Formats: sequence, structure tokens, C-alpha cells
Amino acid sequence: MKPDTSRLTWQKSSYSNEGGDCIYVAAAPDGTVRLRESDDPEVIVSATRHGLTAFLAVTKESGVERTMKGWSPACHA
Repeated sequence: MKPDTSRLTWQKSSYSNEGGDCIYVAAAPDGTVRLRESDDPEVIVSATRHGLTAFLAVTKESGVERTMKGWSPACHA
């Protein structure tokens, strides 16, 4: 069964602009954070705030974000 996401308020990532495949984020009523891409909005990833924060910290520490900056230029400011 698919979770009801009709009441979520999606916000475009600050790294996104008007073109390309961009990431959207929403805070769910259960306290989790939901993420989706503009090119496939039916696929939604759910994470706790702590889990997402930890993931982003590890990604930043590993330098992965530096190698991904050119991956989707339309979404980077």
C-alpha cells in the first residue's frame, strides 16, 4: 500500500533551478522527511531527520558532493 502524500507540502531544493531533474523535500506528519525527484515524483524516499542529517554529513565528509556537482548542472546554483 502506497502512503498518502497528498497533504505534503513539497519544497524544491535550494540547489535546484527552473530546469532539469531536481530534488524536492517535504516534512511528513509522522516526523519523517520525504524526498523525491522531479523526473519520477512517484518514487519517494522516507528518512528520519537524524538519519538524513547523518547521511548528508557522511556524504559531505567523503567528498562525494564534490564529484557529483557536474552530474546535473541544471539543478546547481
